[in-house]
Amino acid sequence: MVDYKEMYTILFNKVTDIIEELKQVQCKTEEMYIQSREAEILQMKQELEIIKKRNF
Repeated sequence: MVDYKEMYTILFNKVTDIIEELKQVQCKTEEMYIQSREAEILQMKQELEIIKKRNF
């Protein structure tokens, strides 16, 4: 006879593991995006300072 409780438990545990892994990957990629935006903003600030110095 099929043990549905065991089948459900296996499926539930695997889905739970995958959801946790997806959350971790999402956090990692969000951090990568934030860091790239910070670098872009820093570069823009530096370019603005150069422009300001040229105009004075």
